Amino acid sequence: MARYILLSTLTERGRETIKSKPERIKEVNLEVGDYGVKVLEQYAVLGPYDFVTIVDAPDDEAIFKMSVDLGSRGTIKIMSMSAITIDELIETLKG
Repeated sequence: MARYILLSTLTERGRETIKSKPERIKEVNLEVGDYGVKVLEQYAVLGPYDFVTIVDAPDDEAIFKMSVDLGSRGTIKIMSMSAITIDELIETLKG
């Protein structure tokens, strides 16, 4: 499994959805399992993004599919970045 950081922004429709049904956030977190993606941590943040989510996924393709499918609902925009731990980086640089 690879680790990814997702930076997401709610659309106007998305804001309306979570205002009327805040638990929808956790429901979507469970739905991403259908793509083989597992939410490890999630934070609501202030600034240009609404959420920072750290996930494990089998590959880039799973993240692409999840992002396109979720984005096509019209409630969220997602920027995805692959990530490695600092320890993994150090080992890579030593090799």
